[in-house]
Amino acid sequence: MRVKQVLYIVDVQPSFDPPPELVSGIAALTKRLPRVASVERHDETITPFASQLGWTPGKSDDSLVSADRVFIKHGYSPPKEAVDYLLSLNLDRVLVCGIQADTCVLAAGFSFFDAGLHPTLLPWLTVGSSLDRSGALGAKLWRHHFGAVLDGPDDIGL
Repeated sequence: MRVKQVLYIVDVQPSFDPPPELVSGIAALTKRLPRVASVERHDETITPFASQLGWTPGKSDDSLVSADRVFIKHGYSPPKEAVDYLLSLNLDRVLVCGIQADTCVLAAGFSFFDAGLHPTLLPWLTVGSSLDRSGALGAKLWRHHFGAVLDGPDDIGL
């Protein structure tokens, strides 16, 4: 039986300087799965990145990986529209990868979990924040909170 799943790509955009192998690895997988992406944009009235962190993402960043749908977000979590869209697909699970395993990727996991979706991390296609660029901390937190972390591409079941 085939699992109904979608790839959710978190913030793979120029502002976060993703490693080329991350972009190419995700791009290769997008040829085999439906895909949805988020892109972080700055609006200080929604998320105070500039005033509290002294940093903002690029004003016109786009996803570096092609997706069927791209949702603009402000802050760490995916927008409600992205969660609603995923719910409308009646998925068995949401495969999550991208930038900042210990912040934005983890926030996506919480949002999807709370909505009743089944978030599943692809750690080999995820990097962490500057605190832990390897993504190991994020994968450990993900496993603790959601349980579903795949070991490698063969576990996707395509």
